[in-house]
Amino acid sequence: MKKILVTGAAGFIGYHLAKKLLDLGYEVVGIDNINNYYDIDLKYNRLNELGINREDAENFHQTVYSSKDQNFLFIRVNLEDRDVLPKIFAEHKFEQVCNLAAQAGVRYSLENPEAYIDSNVVGFLNLLECCRNYKVKHLIYASSSSVYGQNEKVPFSVEDNVDHPISLYAATKKSNELMAHTYSHLYDFKTTGLRFFTVYGPWGRPDMAMFLFTDAIIKGRPIKVFNNGELERDFTYIDDIVQGMVKIVNPVKENRSSNYSLYNIGNSKPVKLMDFIKEIEKQLGVEAKKEMYPMQPGDVSRTWADVDSLKEDFDYNPNTPVSKGVKNFISWFKNYYN
Repeated sequence: MKKILVTGAAGFIGYHLAKKLLDLGYEVVGIDNINNYYDIDLKYNRLNELGINREDAENFHQTVYSSKDQNFLFIRVNLEDRDVLPKIFAEHKFEQVCNLAAQAGVRYSLENPEAYIDSNVVGFLNLLECCRNYKVKHLIYASSSSVYGQNEKVPFSVEDNVDHPISLYAATKKSNELMAHTYSHLYDFKTTGLRFFTVYGPWGRPDMAMFLFTDAIIKGRPIKVFNNGELERDFTYIDDIVQGMVKIVNPVKENRSSNYSLYNIGNSKPVKLMDFIKEIEKQLGVEAKKEMYPMQPGDVSRTWADVDSLKEDFDYNPNTPVSKGVKNFISWFKNYYN
């Protein structure tokens, strides 16, 4: 049985990936530092869905075994912890690592830049060193569509120049790609970077548009619409993301010719922000009160993923329409918040 490390296992994408890998029979070790960037109750409740007791998970460095699935265990730790992380690698001898741990958010990087360097740069270097020293065969890691900055050519391609990030968050993600390239070249192990495009769905992050809009509309509060609504996003449903990642973890076919690979992972069907809001209004049966704002620093007006190479190399097939994705999220939201 393959043993896989999933970092950021209490996070949105990390939780869903860990759950899917367990369903497929993998042995999974999850780590997360459970920081307070957003509601930690949501993070602990995700872990609870995986059978991890909150009281045990609150303690740093303690291994917690899942009551639901003995193939899953959880350790609370920071990626930048140079003492503990190597011990985890030494004990578990991972074949593959899926790195979804990071300090997320474009706007928050304007307020707390140190958190991004600590987690996304220092932490990522520590992870690369562990992969090198403990002979991990394959590192799959999260990059971001934010690296494209103000790129005006669409759809965005991994061949495009991304040397001009407009947020520190994007700069840290670009640095991850460069660091991974260096380690693949020097130490001969596979790295696969995935530039995520606006992921949404059940158990999603409270700082993302889907969550913010739904919460505000249900509570009768106005929603903040940036750039006066003149935005487009390549909204990608979580199941499509996980489906793509699983195909990379265990490829049926794989055409890659290099140790280092980089892909966009998105829906490849950009949606106008106002149309996305209309779909939320339709599913809730309530019209949103809208407050129009200018473009926010570090934000971009449009995202659109060229996913042809991911389809070609791994048979990636995103197929969840926004109408279904929004419906599923709202159903979860109402149930979760009663």
